[in-house]
Amino acid sequence: MMEKLLSPRLRKLLLAAPAAACLLSFSGASFAADPWPTRPIKLVVPYPAGGSTDVLARLVGQKLSERIGQTVVIENKSGAGGNIGTDSVAKSAPDGYTLTMGNIGPIAINPSLYPNLPYDPLKDLAPITFLVSVPNLLLVNNALPVKNVQEFVDYVRARPGTSYASPGAGTSLHLSGELFVATAGVKMTHVPYRGGAPALADLMAGHVPALFDNMFPAITQVKAGKVRAIAITSAQRSEHLPDVPTLAESGLPGYDVTGWFGILAPAGTPRPVITRLHQEFAAILQMPDVRKRITDFGGMISGAGPDEFRTFIVSETAKWRKLVQTQNIKVQ
Repeated sequence: MMEKLLSPRLRKLLLAAPAAACLLSFSGASFAADPWPTRPIKLVVPYPAGGSTDVLARLVGQKLSERIGQTVVIENKSGAGGNIGTDSVAKSAPDGYTLTMGNIGPIAINPSLYPNLPYDPLKDLAPITFLVSVPNLLLVNNALPVKNVQEFVDYVRARPGTSYASPGAGTSLHLSGELFVATAGVKMTHVPYRGGAPALADLMAGHVPALFDNMFPAITQVKAGKVRAIAITSAQRSEHLPDVPTLAESGLPGYDVTGWFGILAPAGTPRPVITRLHQEFAAILQMPDVRKRITDFGGMISGAGPDEFRTFIVSETAKWRKLVQTQNIKVQ
């Protein structure tokens, strides 16, 4: 069921990665001659604590720390749709001690949204590992008098300018909303937050009527009945929320958006260090407890390496550039 969530191109990449990971013959002894790492590693999350990017970073960061015997410090450096934290990593020393938990926003979407982006993801960052792909959800406050997408569309048409929130400008959640607005032919106001956690909190409190958020970790609040999921953004339904229809089957044919996460380092980081890091993260993704935690939240595990990840980023950048230009999407 999970394999059906994604486009054929992305599905092929994701499904091939675990097999490739199994070919990695990692052992701590094989790297005994390599002096890296000799001190703590900083993993920058370009969003606040509590959101999906942060949760995933802390999960794999703790495992990496245990495997390499060095502390992995999670540093939340949010702002500008993930640009501030990502830029700080792009400008860091390429020594393997500063990494970023990158996602679709600052890596593939923002280059088209921000005309003066201070970094170039393809030139200033080195892909290491494609970690996880996860669909997004269209959530509404429980008090909103809508039970499905059509009712939501009717509600918005009767109230032009109705707001929808996202965890930040330039994220896949922001673009999920913009694609919804364009496809449904409605007028809505985007309200960007500095991360998923505060956006979800405001949705539950009724401060915003709707929110596009990652299934991971919004699914917890959905299952607890604290918010209502009326649609999923992927091409197919999720086995974790089988009663939640896709936007495509809810009257918006062709709608398909999936978020993703991966580890990157500053460009120029030595290839042996990148290779070592990929091996470590690929092994971490095969751990039963990690796999269970990720799949329980609706994520699909990859583990693809540096070259495959770079190729994927190139294709994603082109895809989102086309949407941004066609719909003339601007950041506030």
